[in-house]
Amino acid sequence: MGFDPRQWSTTRSCAQDPGADPRVTVNLTALLEENEALRREVRRLQRELERQRRQQWVQPPRWQEPSASPPPRVSADQVRRWGEAMAQQAGWTDLRQSGLEALVDRLNRSSFHPQLSLQQRLDRLVSGLGTDLLSAVGRKATKKGMAVLAAFALYGVRASEWLDEDPARVVAELRQRLRPNSSRRTRTDQRSTDQRSSDRRQSNAQAWTSSSDALAVLGLQAGASQEAIKKAFRRLVKQHHPDMGGSAEAFRRVTEAYQRLVA
Repeated sequence: MGFDPRQWSTTRSCAQDPGADPRVTVNLTALLEENEALRREVRRLQRELERQRRQQWVQPPRWQEPSASPPPRVSADQVRRWGEAMAQQAGWTDLRQSGLEALVDRLNRSSFHPQLSLQQRLDRLVSGLGTDLLSAVGRKATKKGMAVLAAFALYGVRASEWLDEDPARVVAELRQRLRPNSSRRTRTDQRSTDQRSSDRRQSNAQAWTSSSDALAVLGLQAGASQEAIKKAFRRLVKQHHPDMGGSAEAFRRVTEAYQRLVA
């Protein structure tokens, strides 16, 4: 609505008003040109905003971008550093790679799940630990790498702490495990040891004259359900498992109490 000053003419304005100043028309023309320039700038900005809006729709959202993979739990540099630290300790020359390989196998067979390999056992304790460890050691393990594997087979998830803080103790422990008297027992000695262990378990089982004693070991009260017994057993087994740094005696008592209750 309104009027367009461009419809005015200098002649008409001067005819109607002989005293009118021609510069008024010139000023109006300049304002109109400036107004048109502003319109062009507005249209340009609108096109730019529309272009940016279309680009935002084309780009994938951030949640679709692949996330960075977590760092390995054991790296090749750690294995190398642990191996070099053990190689500088007294008694390192007494260790043999073949003996370390046999020790890893023997420790696996004497663990809580004897059918599992070292990789599988460590992966059960900490997801991916065994896989990362075997990958860091490599397919063809050297004596140093095999010593690191033997340390994890011996100490479980706490092996990295001992390797970092006291490699001398690790070497001493491995030497102790590899002594002939401790690794080459006769069948008679083994049978005697197994018989003593069986007698001790039977003695402990007979000591529990009622299920209340077994329930007390699991931290339960009389009348506990089978589900509560299983739940308490799983919790205590994880707490006292030797691979997790627990007490072997406490682990044995928990196991025997559970067997007494479910028998």
